[in-house]
Amino acid sequence: MVVHKLGGTVIVMEKFDPEMALALIEKYHVDVSQWVPTHFVRMLKLPEEVRAKYDVSSLKSAVHAAAPCPVPIKEAMIKWWGPVLKEYYAGTEGNGFTYISSEDWLTHKGSVGRALLGKTRICDDAGDEVPPRTEGAVFFEGGNAFSYHNDPEKTAKAANKHGWTSLGDVGWVDEEGFLYLTDRKSFMIISGGVNIYPQEIENLLVTHPKVADAAVIGAPDEEMGERVVAVVQPLDNIGAEDDLRDELYAFMRQSLSGVKVPRQIDFRAELPRHPTGKLYKRHLRDEYWAKQ
Repeated sequence: MVVHKLGGTVIVMEKFDPEMALALIEKYHVDVSQWVPTHFVRMLKLPEEVRAKYDVSSLKSAVHAAAPCPVPIKEAMIKWWGPVLKEYYAGTEGNGFTYISSEDWLTHKGSVGRALLGKTRICDDAGDEVPPRTEGAVFFEGGNAFSYHNDPEKTAKAANKHGWTSLGDVGWVDEEGFLYLTDRKSFMIISGGVNIYPQEIENLLVTHPKVADAAVIGAPDEEMGERVVAVVQPLDNIGAEDDLRDELYAFMRQSLSGVKVPRQIDFRAELPRHPTGKLYKRHLRDEYWAKQ
């Protein structure tokens, strides 16, 4: 809206298509763009000869947010587009805002940046701040106050005893104040008493050349409480699911500890994503729990 107000041309895709996005950048000489990591994944899955067809040198700023971007994906995008990627972490609540440039990210890979609004605080379950490189709940101090519409209970739960507020994410900061996100607390899977964050598993799965998209959820399990389930969208709906399942298990075991490797892999033609790229993971989780 700001670009439009300033007299710029705004290109809006009704539904994301990776090759069409590249074609539009070339056609309109797009210089500023906004993305979510899923868009990057889908563009990188295009054949090399297709990606090379389009001139994207007009891009000066490619902003991305909404979900943590897997490190290999962002590395590949910076190598392809140059140091034009700019990432932020924030919420509609407006209680805090972090930002990181490509240059800073290359020396702090995986970070979503340092706070520009509010001060980042990482807290334990008691609401007390923990030392650098210690994982905990992500809070902001000194940002804008907010409340949830007609939900005073949710509003109260968003603040700790210090008055710092949280969007419900888990992460840690380094000694320089760069924030690294682990996952949303509500997505955490507790299997056999072990806390497992799906984001790490999803970030790995989408780097596999035969995977277009992936979501990891906790499904009910009589023995473990919850079991880790990966719901995978194969690239171009590749057949031979049993072979692909075995390939993915072997692929994940190379990088993940045994407890994090999904006990179940299911395949779908498409995952429930909003046209903007937001994954409706809760819908998937609700479906598996309803079956129980």
